[in-house]
Amino acid sequence: MYIHRHTPVHRLEPHVKIVAAFLFIVVVIVTPITNWMAYTTYGLLIIGAIAIAQLPIGTVLTRSLIEVPFVLFAVLMPFFGSGDTLEVGPATLYTEGLLAAAGIVAKGTLGVLTAICLSASTQAREMLRGFERLRMPAVMVQIITFMLRYVNVVNDELARMRVARESRGFVASGLKDWKFLAATAGSLFIRSYERGERVHLAMLSRGYAGTLPDVEHRLVSRSQWLTGLVLPLSALVTLIITTLLAVAQ
Repeated sequence: MYIHRHTPVHRLEPHVKIVAAFLFIVVVIVTPITNWMAYTTYGLLIIGAIAIAQLPIGTVLTRSLIEVPFVLFAVLMPFFGSGDTLEVGPATLYTEGLLAAAGIVAKGTLGVLTAICLSASTQAREMLRGFERLRMPAVMVQIITFMLRYVNVVNDELARMRVARESRGFVASGLKDWKFLAATAGSLFIRSYERGERVHLAMLSRGYAGTLPDVEHRLVSRSQWLTGLVLPLSALVTLIITTLLAVAQ
């Protein structure tokens, strides 16, 4: 997920970026969907952050496809609901459903773009260190750490098993081959479990007592915090100004 660049976004400390992303998403969530001026500004802010991080547009769009199932669900919402209706050609749309669908699409898109910017500018290991500095439970951090470290080991084992099958002439071609694939999955689970036991014994022999070694943390200057919080603070100021303008009208 990480895209190596030398940008101000990449140089920020991971826990600063995590806090900034979280606060930005909170501001987006609490904003009423009828406040379109605020949502337009939010979109420009996160696009600006992506541009500063120099993330390829194609990569951002490809990773944004994870939102497609939610968009498809939102498309159906205007056809169901209650209250006021709106006639669009032969279709009858419910205003309440339209607002709910717009909220899902707008908030979901901004959340996905924020997550993409965070994950693409922060290495997985640094992300975990950031969660540690934010006092995330140590057990959860260790579970995620081990998962990230050994998922590649499991993938390599699966690749070797696939090569062994294909070298013997096996090619999955339909439902009739599912029993062989199921046997492969069972064998992969057993091998992974055995590998995990060996790794755990190796860690115990090296003094592992349930906690990972502490790493010396770098001090974060006030300027770094101010730089990292530009995004959520700008969003908050936008929300306040647009709300006051709407009340004044």
